[in-house]
Amino acid sequence: MGRHVLALCACGIAALQVPTLAQTGFRPIVDHIHLAAPDQAKAVAWYHEHFGGETMTEGPDRLLFGDTRLLVQRSEKAQPSTGSVLDHIGFSVPDIDATMRALQAGGARVLEPVRDAPGLFKLAFVEDPWGTRIEVTQDPEKLGLHHVHLRAPDPAAALAWYASTFGGRPGKLKDRIDGINYGGVWLLARQGDATPSQGHSIDHIGFRPLNVDAAVSELKGRNVKIATEPRPLTLPSGVSMRLAFIEGPDGVRIELVQRQ
Repeated sequence: MGRHVLALCACGIAALQVPTLAQTGFRPIVDHIHLAAPDQAKAVAWYHEHFGGETMTEGPDRLLFGDTRLLVQRSEKAQPSTGSVLDHIGFSVPDIDATMRALQAGGARVLEPVRDAPGLFKLAFVEDPWGTRIEVTQDPEKLGLHHVHLRAPDPAAALAWYASTFGGRPGKLKDRIDGINYGGVWLLARQGDATPSQGHSIDHIGFRPLNVDAAVSELKGRNVKIATEPRPLTLPSGVSMRLAFIEGPDGVRIELVQRQ
């Protein structure tokens, strides 16, 4: 464990001294969440109907929620996200009861009905038609894309790794749940055994380095597994970027995207 991981395990995430952006070389946001579905257009339309997001000329396979893209890759056989290290994503809506009725009519499977979590908000769990577990919340302080929830045998150590690697603002959601705030989107972690994310309906998440080659070089020095070395990519829309893939704690697949 590095110095920051030890500090978190000893003192709690709220007390963690996170490296500055200049030290980490990353923008303190979740760049994207990459889902999998057999029909990309249908999945994008489904999420847009139920949770909003802005369509993008950058590509028809994505929606924008603040600074974070929700991307859909084509896959005929993705496994459900439940039990993966990327267990579920959360959206906050103004009327959870109305949203749940619309979700059921739209093909979602209800996993847990609406309940009131004292000190937090109303919440429920559904699974989208392609296997992604979604927490639906009614948090008026943060509507839209709300959080990404990890599974990890050691949640504190996992969160410490993200904070020391990508920065962000450690704290407590509603002063109760340890997490890291990345530009309004919380990264949370619950205890439990987890399987690697690749091949599941939440395949990977992305962070945005200022310089992907420099970031990969630094991560190699930290003995982080590099799954794909930096390479260029140009989308059909003409948008260019440079990207790499790494493997984080508990087998989470992470894309590093340097956007032009």
